[in-house]
Amino acid sequence: MKLRTVLRSLPLPMLAAGVVSLAMPMAPALAQSLKIALSSEPTSADPHYHKSTANDALSEHVYGTLVARDANMKLIPALATSWKTINDLTWEIKLRPGVKFSNGKPFTSEDVLFTICRTLNNETNVSSSYTDLTKQIVDVQTPDALTVILKTHAAFPLMPAELARNLPIVWNGIVEHGKLNFDPKKGCGVTGAWPGVADFNNLKNAVGTGPYLLKSYVKGSGIELTRNEGYWGTKPHWKDVKLVSVPNAGPRLTGLLSGDFDVIENPAARDLPRIKENPKYAYVATPSTRLIFFQPDIGRNPSPFVKVAAGGKAEAANPLQDLRVRRAISMAIDRKTITARIMDGMATPAYQYMPDGMFGALPKAPEIKYDPEGAKKLLAEAGYPNGFELTLASPNDRYINDSQVTQAVAQYLSRVGIKTTVDAMTASIYFSKRAKRDFSFPMGGWPSETGEASALFQLWVATLDAPNSLGTSNYGGFSNAEFDKVYKEAISTVDTAKRQKLLEQSTKIALENVPLIPLHFESTIWAFRQGLSYEGRRDQYTLAMSVKPKGK
Repeated sequence: MKLRTVLRSLPLPMLAAGVVSLAMPMAPALAQSLKIALSSEPTSADPHYHKSTANDALSEHVYGTLVARDANMKLIPALATSWKTINDLTWEIKLRPGVKFSNGKPFTSEDVLFTICRTLNNETNVSSSYTDLTKQIVDVQTPDALTVILKTHAAFPLMPAELARNLPIVWNGIVEHGKLNFDPKKGCGVTGAWPGVADFNNLKNAVGTGPYLLKSYVKGSGIELTRNEGYWGTKPHWKDVKLVSVPNAGPRLTGLLSGDFDVIENPAARDLPRIKENPKYAYVATPSTRLIFFQPDIGRNPSPFVKVAAGGKAEAANPLQDLRVRRAISMAIDRKTITARIMDGMATPAYQYMPDGMFGALPKAPEIKYDPEGAKKLLAEAGYPNGFELTLASPNDRYINDSQVTQAVAQYLSRVGIKTTVDAMTASIYFSKRAKRDFSFPMGGWPSETGEASALFQLWVATLDAPNSLGTSNYGGFSNAEFDKVYKEAISTVDTAKRQKLLEQSTKIALENVPLIPLHFESTIWAFRQGLSYEGRRDQYTLAMSVKPKGK
């Protein structure tokens, strides 16, 4: 899938009288303050607490990573100026000189060591996602203030990508310690209590190297940022920024039109044609790497929300364990119609687990054609001529049009004889239930933050092996020895060309066995007032640094 950024003028909708004034004053383009409406609220200001797009985007403002990504997911130097392998197990990282934290203290290799130690020693406050990287590390050396040597227990070719994804750097002075050394079992030399979430949320430990300082973090009320005048890189245009969570698309759009917000993320795609001709607003729509999919419960028999219809196999059977059934379900879904009608064209049908052309994806995946008659034949061949009953579970406030997409999939499955029920709920309830495997056919959404196929496979497809951070989101219980063998070889192969071929082979095996049923790749939309521009990002981050006066 090629990256295309769509920029169009947005006309004003015909709203009911009194809802939005059409003559509202326009904020001057060069104002130093910016208000952004978010569709999802960050759950913490702690950069290691919980991994989500909203949390990671907030962290980008306040903290820094050794390696960064540009809008197209290309790795670029950040707090590290260079990185290289000394051998298959050893990486040398050179740090940027002259960088200071927001409190004026210099950034050094000690801060990198401290941050790695924090993720490994403070498990009650640190999400396991942030240890996907640090659990690979067996030694950290800091020969001087601007050099870090990382040694891993096995070849780890994704080190630069993981440094960009999973290691926001915090200041080592936020807790009392003696001389730091890499010894997680003994606390790495830290004598005081490891800092928890509260002291990041209340600003005590919100000390970073990012372009903004955290001025206020109040859940439910908004987040206030102020420009870090000592930032090492290009300083952002905006002096003061306010981020406000507005979960519903309608109020977000109303806030933009009324002048309450300068930028909003994820306006409803259906609203874009309605406001097509008003030059006071514009938007960008950027294809992302976020795959929306369903995850069939393959590992259990019976499964809690599957019931075989009368005349089929034994009621205790779990049809989802039959590969023919999973293929039939995939064939029964009309992806093109969903992306055109439900997503209003702001998505791309997914026929594999990464957009075409990305590292590890098949160069051109064969289309999964909509074939309801073929699906019925496969179901009959598998022993389910009368179908079966299945409950589809999804959030109703996390992904773009998530519950509507689920309803559409349910209708397609009903047409081939699978009697469906939809159970949609708020994300706060949904994700905790999914983690406990309370569903038989849950929706998922995952962006490739590393820019290659390995991250999704690591979490969602590989056989569960928690100590090695494999399969930790494999709620469907899929396990395939051939896939595991090829994938594990891929992630331990440093040679880029060889690793790409192995990941393509992993992709092919996964597609043949259908552990996940891909639907589409979301496009992310940002709308903004006249006089502004926004650089759309494939990682879906909403960043104040990416908002600029038009023409700058």
